[in-house]
Amino acid sequence: MPNTKRRRLLVRGAASTIAVALGATALTACGSSDDDGGAKSGPVSLTYWTWTPGMDKVVDLWNKGQGKKDQITVTVKKQASGDTLVTKILTAHKAGKAPDLVQAEYQALPTLVSNDALADIAKNVGDAKSKFADGVWQQTTLGTDAVYAVPQDIGPMMFYYRADLFKKYGLTVPVTWEQFAQTARDLKKKAPDTDLTTFSANDSGLFAGLAQQAGAKWWTTSGDKWKVGIDDAASKKVADFWGGLVKEGAIDNQPMYTPAWNKALNTGKQIAWVSAVWAPGTLTTAAPDTKGKWAMAPLPQWSNSDDVTGSWGGSSTAVTTDSEHKEAAAKFAAWLNTDGDALNALAKEGGIYPASTSAQLSGAFTTPPDYFSNQPDFYTTAARIAKTTAPSAWGPNVNVAYTTFKDAFGAAAKDKSDFSAALAKMQSDTVADLKKQGFEVSE
Repeated sequence: MPNTKRRRLLVRGAASTIAVALGATALTACGSSDDDGGAKSGPVSLTYWTWTPGMDKVVDLWNKGQGKKDQITVTVKKQASGDTLVTKILTAHKAGKAPDLVQAEYQALPTLVSNDALADIAKNVGDAKSKFADGVWQQTTLGTDAVYAVPQDIGPMMFYYRADLFKKYGLTVPVTWEQFAQTARDLKKKAPDTDLTTFSANDSGLFAGLAQQAGAKWWTTSGDKWKVGIDDAASKKVADFWGGLVKEGAIDNQPMYTPAWNKALNTGKQIAWVSAVWAPGTLTTAAPDTKGKWAMAPLPQWSNSDDVTGSWGGSSTAVTTDSEHKEAAAKFAAWLNTDGDALNALAKEGGIYPASTSAQLSGAFTTPPDYFSNQPDFYTTAARIAKTTAPSAWGPNVNVAYTTFKDAFGAAAKDKSDFSAALAKMQSDTVADLKKQGFEVSE
């Protein structure tokens, strides 16, 4: 499909699926503005909605440096993340009062674009493309010749394990998922009260990343229509794999981020975690007594010849169509996510792992996280893994798929029932919602 045709497809929907799902007012999509908003002279004041901790300190570097020189001042307005922020952006956009800049997760970009909330800033930040891996940059273009955001942080997935307990139980770090399953079974035989890991149904991003690694493409286009492939062969393989381990009791089925889960990590009742590059921060809080006992390795592969990972998390900086200073806003977005000092500050203040490839082995990333001081090559390994991230395929109603995942997979994990049925429910609910919102769907 030509890029311009795909752009038209993105704005075919009659309303915002995020807004409808959360009870906000439905928003009618309209054509995008071609006004670059950058022709105004004199000092410019921009507002930036973001949830990243310490962003005000990072922006202060801009305001005292490049921003002062260019007469562009940015003010940070802290926000909630996830669907809450997306709904707030769309509600503000309906009134023509969205801020100049917003932080947006990659999976939210199609929804924001389909509601004409984000400006095409390709002519202002195109030269930034070389700073990012192709798969990361692709998430901000949505397969078009437009650029709707500048990548900020990414979450390449990895395998974390208690090195001391793997040694104690005579376990080998799994290279394939088949070996992973056998490791879980072997551990159960040696220590029945201990689990390799858990399958958690309270974070759909984890399953989406695992499916992505397996080759799944949940939203694609076919002619003038969207095609939903949530129950494709790759996703079914992943669902059956994890569902099988839960059903046989080889792994736990409790949700993550609970006091019980924290205790399991901290006491060695759970000795591994499939997570992403940001895991050290979580482990520092969840399992403080095990600092220095964990190690990180690449995600297990579906075959020995594979070398690919999925992505769990990550966000970008976008300019809204309501901004009267789009060129200035785009200039700040590019600086924030490519300038060395800005990225070091983002790492220090916000704890992010930068999308910019040049920053992944410099500044704050020349030494390992304090929690992983025993693994000097932590960030060297992380940068290599990040380069293997599979391309994503997001659509305009990710929130609907994610909500159904939590409900359907939550019940399946609790009951140790068929995960494939839960996957089919995700597929049917997502297709039904697209049609309801006015998108044409290819069966």
